[in-house]
Amino acid sequence: MKKNLGLFILLAVLGLPSITPAAEKPNVLFIAIDDLNDWVGCLGGHPQVQTPNIDRLARYGTLFSNAHCQAPLCNPSRTSVMTGLRPTTTGIYGLAPWFRTVEAFKDRETLPQHFAANGYKTYSTGKVYHGGYGRGENDHEFDVLGPAASIGPRPENKLIGVTPSGNNPLMDWGTFPHNDEDKGDYKVTSWAVEQLDAKPEGPFFLSVGISLPHVPCYATQKWFDLYPEDEVQLPFIEPHDRDDTPMFSWYLHWDLPEPRLSWCQEHHQWKNLVRSYLACVSFVDSQVGRLVDAVTRNGYRDNTIIVLWSDHGYHLGEKEITGKNTLWERSTHVPLIFAGPGIDQAAICKHPAELLDMYPTLNELCGLPPVEGLEGHSLVPQLKNSKTERPWPAITSHNQGNHAVRTERWRYIHYADGSEELYDMQNDPLEWTNLASDAKYAAVIAEHRKWLPKVDLPPAPGSEHRILTYDPATKEAVWEGKVIKDSELVR
Repeated sequence: MKKNLGLFILLAVLGLPSITPAAEKPNVLFIAIDDLNDWVGCLGGHPQVQTPNIDRLARYGTLFSNAHCQAPLCNPSRTSVMTGLRPTTTGIYGLAPWFRTVEAFKDRETLPQHFAANGYKTYSTGKVYHGGYGRGENDHEFDVLGPAASIGPRPENKLIGVTPSGNNPLMDWGTFPHNDEDKGDYKVTSWAVEQLDAKPEGPFFLSVGISLPHVPCYATQKWFDLYPEDEVQLPFIEPHDRDDTPMFSWYLHWDLPEPRLSWCQEHHQWKNLVRSYLACVSFVDSQVGRLVDAVTRNGYRDNTIIVLWSDHGYHLGEKEITGKNTLWERSTHVPLIFAGPGIDQAAICKHPAELLDMYPTLNELCGLPPVEGLEGHSLVPQLKNSKTERPWPAITSHNQGNHAVRTERWRYIHYADGSEELYDMQNDPLEWTNLASDAKYAAVIAEHRKWLPKVDLPPAPGSEHRILTYDPATKEAVWEGKVIKDSELVR
């Protein structure tokens, strides 16, 4: 540090441009949460949710209240965040492959690698990339790896029994006797707190991946007690809501482990799922609190940028389904918060933002060299003044040809077969009325069509799981290798 300070003084005396010493660059705490929709207090997605720590972080920084993922599924969303590229550019749409196995991107410099190349020590724990990606023996995504993601204690038998997808171990929720300290997310957070308590020298990039509220939604009784069963409010739904949506909208989540709303209702599991999800969100919030407290306790608050985000949203009955894999608001809308030095406090930006914007934003905030080819746009102007206009919408894609364009007022959806949806999010925030067939909105649709991705690659080699393709010549849609037959739809 003394050597760097001497160089800084010498450059100043000589009138030459200064070089910021590495230790003076801000640290980064990168908090990724799995399947967290806008059921967060500061976003107002559910009237009963209790998230005091995330809300506190939002007051300490800037909340992007209209932020959206680039893909409504773990692997493509996280790949997009870490590479700075859209799913339509990489062809990564499913739960496989790992993007490093795709020839065109095997040497792509990712967000943490770029920080490591510029003097940062990089740490990672939990679920940052999808599954075990990025944690292989020959992977060099991070300098130091902590505990991998894990569920932790599980009941001897599934709490809700067999779902339509069979005895899938992930499709479960509820409470049973266990301790918070034994949960995978608690251990991941504890490791991250230990790194902060060790007061690492030089700038660090610490990424922490929290798995809940991804299913199975298990939480201890203390978190369920926040939401008494007889008081839990269920999401508002409109019977036959999907009568005015294209059949192609079903294709995006044709045959998934997540049960339909109809099954949850018939088996009296809807309220249980909602309550379990809320309980898990509050548990996750407590882990965020532990991380933020560790930043403050160790004197890092004034030189650490904290960014909190979720990889995509989650339906809990809306549009007649549970899970993600859609292009509607519940599946794409996510929390995105930046806090730290140079960032406006207690600010809310209502302009559309994308998770893709995190790479260029952190790059600029930390004063690192620019990266060519990033497809997102820096949010620094909005972090200094949340009212600063942004000319770009947020774009979400799920398999080739299926895209949502979200502007401040509208959501436009275009499917691979050419069918469309349009929602006035100002007057119809629950997306109950599809306006696409109304001629008076033709100009709105035309304006939004301009933003559809110009590069729209087919699935990358090795793609599997939740992969949908469409052949316009035969008008056949294929789900995971099987031609879709509308008569087989289970609502």
